[in-house]
Amino acid sequence: MATVAPPPSKRQRREALERSQIQQDVTPPVIEAGSFKARFIDNDGNQLADTIEVPLADATEKNVSLLLNTLLGRDREEFTPYRFRIHIPSSDIVIDNYPTPSEFLAVLRKHGIENPFETTITLAAEPQAVFKVQAVTRMSNRIPGHGEAILAAQFSPKTSGLLATGSGDNTARIWNTDSGTPKYTLKGHTGWVLALAWSPLGDRLATGSMDKTVRIWDESGQGVGRPFNGHSKWITSIAWQPFHLWRNDTPKLASASKDATIRIWIVNTGVTEHVLSGHKGSVTSVKWGGTDRIYSASQDKTVKVWDAVNGTLKHTLASHAHWVNHLALSTDFVLRTAFYDHTKNVPATTEEKRAKAKERFEKAAKQQGKIAERVISASDDFTMYLWDPEQGTKPLARLLGHQKQVNHVLFSPDGALIASSSWDNSIKLWNREGKFLTTLRAHVAPVYQSAFSADSRLLVSGSRDTTLKVWDMRSFKMSVDLPGHEDEVYALDWSLDGRLVGSGGKDKAVRLWRN
Repeated sequence: MATVAPPPSKRQRREALERSQIQQDVTPPVIEAGSFKARFIDNDGNQLADTIEVPLADATEKNVSLLLNTLLGRDREEFTPYRFRIHIPSSDIVIDNYPTPSEFLAVLRKHGIENPFETTITLAAEPQAVFKVQAVTRMSNRIPGHGEAILAAQFSPKTSGLLATGSGDNTARIWNTDSGTPKYTLKGHTGWVLALAWSPLGDRLATGSMDKTVRIWDESGQGVGRPFNGHSKWITSIAWQPFHLWRNDTPKLASASKDATIRIWIVNTGVTEHVLSGHKGSVTSVKWGGTDRIYSASQDKTVKVWDAVNGTLKHTLASHAHWVNHLALSTDFVLRTAFYDHTKNVPATTEEKRAKAKERFEKAAKQQGKIAERVISASDDFTMYLWDPEQGTKPLARLLGHQKQVNHVLFSPDGALIASSSWDNSIKLWNREGKFLTTLRAHVAPVYQSAFSADSRLLVSGSRDTTLKVWDMRSFKMSVDLPGHEDEVYALDWSLDGRLVGSGGKDKAVRLWRN
């Protein structure tokens, strides 16, 4: 059901033939001579280097990035790629997309700067990931195994070699993605497996089911301990405690349920430590933040913030006019990966691992020098709200624009972008302040879920129209269309080393996509 363009009409073919016979004008665009003064600042507005004059002819983003690295006195090996935003002087306008040298003057003049040679242009520099993830372009494996639709999928943080899926056939499965074969079938649940989550270490998997229980499994597919009983209705969402908060190597787990409660479990014993009750409707999503806060979204139209240590309610964030479907944290990616990063250097001792995980979290959460973990909530009222719960219960921004319910929302790993997937067949992108950037349109049916690549440069989305689509976050255009599923795509994930995308849905087979 992938969208195929109709063949060209007779007139289009004739025009194409005429164009191909005329000598094209190949003279390069004239770039006006001259230069402008550039002042570099970081995301918090602090000046990075001295103001410097940049010749217009050489003012490509790559060259300006090299220039900034040289000004900061970095060696060639330590160069960081940057992306620049242009702040228009004496106004609040920010140009998000850096223009080419030939368009530079026109863009500035359009915003009222008549003589750029005499004004100092402020460039906000955003460091980009040093490594680069290639877009997935082909389906490498179709692996049957599940007997019903696949409802959840997640790669292990430790290796892209393991993918876990939960299904309507009452089982979860762990797949070996290197050989493209089923590895373990996790049997035990007596209802659909609706939610699953790998622990930050990647050594255990938690699954939540319609049979009202949570189960823990090890990497070899064996059940660990007894199932966690306590909820009176099915489990909707699961979140592990971030690794740097573990005490005495005893992790905790939060599970959200349709019974309107969240339970905090001590994983090694299966004992309930706290029951967080206060919601008046089904809890749809739960997240465990790096400052030991638990965030929960519910069909009672609220988001609640809890203190995970003593199980008390801190804030109720009530602005939505309908069910809240999904939550995302600006630090989700680093909390999920703990101390695993692109360098593949795993610290030797537990203390070093904890220190590295904490350092990565603080780096991701810091804004203006202090830790500010942001939360975004997506709702059936067609809107999203951006919150900083430490600042209070007023939202920082209301994100408007979707024409139908918003199903899923997430932050990019570097925290700079927010992507929202909706029933209006589109994905919308917003910056970290909640300002609208663009709409990605190509799906012809509701978009259920999306996932960023680890370097934040690509986004993959899955839809009811049976396709996955990969989007470039630089040009905001579709870079690859991935047909291959035979029915709706419910679940997908991009592996943390960027090699693979795994997806599953109504056609019951797991599909792996690679470059």
